[in-house]
Amino acid sequence: MSPYQLAVDELSIKFRHMKEEFDIQGLYSPIEKVEGRVKSIDSILDKLQKKNISMNDMEDKIEDIAGIRITCQFVEDIDRVVEMIRNRQDMEIRLEKDYIRNKKDSGYRSYHMIISYVIQTIHGPKRLPAEIQIRTMGMNFWATIEHSLQYKYKGSIPERVQQKLSDASAAIDDIDHAMSEVRDEIMDAQVYHQKKENTIKDILNNIQNLYKIANKREVNKIQDEFYRIYLLDDLPKLQHFSKQLDIISEGYRAQSLI
Repeated sequence: MSPYQLAVDELSIKFRHMKEEFDIQGLYSPIEKVEGRVKSIDSILDKLQKKNISMNDMEDKIEDIAGIRITCQFVEDIDRVVEMIRNRQDMEIRLEKDYIRNKKDSGYRSYHMIISYVIQTIHGPKRLPAEIQIRTMGMNFWATIEHSLQYKYKGSIPERVQQKLSDASAAIDDIDHAMSEVRDEIMDAQVYHQKKENTIKDILNNIQNLYKIANKREVNKIQDEFYRIYLLDDLPKLQHFSKQLDIISEGYRAQSLI
């Protein structure tokens, strides 16, 4: 399983870095959360038996041993993440399955992509399949519950429970659509918060560096002024203060300090 774990680790880091890029630039990220896992030996053996696949054909015929799950806030974000993956040069798409527009009878909704990904091992490059699941937080909540019930009932969920699951799936679908109607307002609020957080981080880094080389009394005055502006909860004023502080830091060459 070692090569598959390496693929999961690398893919997880890459998708998390994509989210970080949005955050650093003060942009709304369509990626909310990234999780990765390697399929357990029990699950692999069970799948081999159900699909009548020999152990020798495992790597060729089981495509979800390495799995990545990307959770989004809104349904619209899913298409954006899919397009981002399609545009990558390091991930070759082998298959796409849209269970959002074509919901399963059970109520399951998610977007699946099977990709080929090349890892570097001590024996050279190795191309592996990996499954990427993309869904909203609501879809993920439902799928997690359904998976637990499938395990409990060994794949034969009672009809009364299945009906409740179906009803819950429809309710989550309604919630996802309702959230989409206020998507712009939520995105604006989150972008505002991210920009404010980035600005404060830059200011505090500058103040910390100035403490190492500048007059402590002057730096204390700067810190007091920052706190005064911070209490106003006014992003433009914070950004203006940050730019002024950049100029002061450049004069002391404090920005180059670690």
